[in-house]
Amino acid sequence: MHINTQLSDELGRYLDLSALRLKLTAQNMANVDVPGYRTVGFDFSEAMEASIADVDRERRPGDHGEKSLLRPKVKNVDGLLERPDGNNVSMDREGMQMAEAQLEFRMGSELIKNEFSTILDAIHVDSK
Repeated sequence: MHINTQLSDELGRYLDLSALRLKLTAQNMANVDVPGYRTVGFDFSEAMEASIADVDRERRPGDHGEKSLLRPKVKNVDGLLERPDGNNVSMDREGMQMAEAQLEFRMGSELIKNEFSTILDAIHVDSK
């Protein structure tokens, strides 16, 4: 049995984006000493808005529920100081990015847990 709500679908996408943000941050940190490496990232709020719109399209009548794999636009981060070797990774920035992404993921996990708890309570309301 598959139980989905629009909110659970949106929260799933939120968790996917948070995980991608963590992955990119770890990639940037791992390449801190690679000459010429450029920091990469994406606009989380822009990607989340596009993802929510995608969930809305998927849930329209007549749709067969196929989940599209909408990927955010990962691009080089502008405005960072570049070292003489061409690398522009800032460990301070990446540490903040990681902390934010971890908080986003933790919050998303709690919200989805709450959503499914609400669904389970509705299912078991007659057994109380």
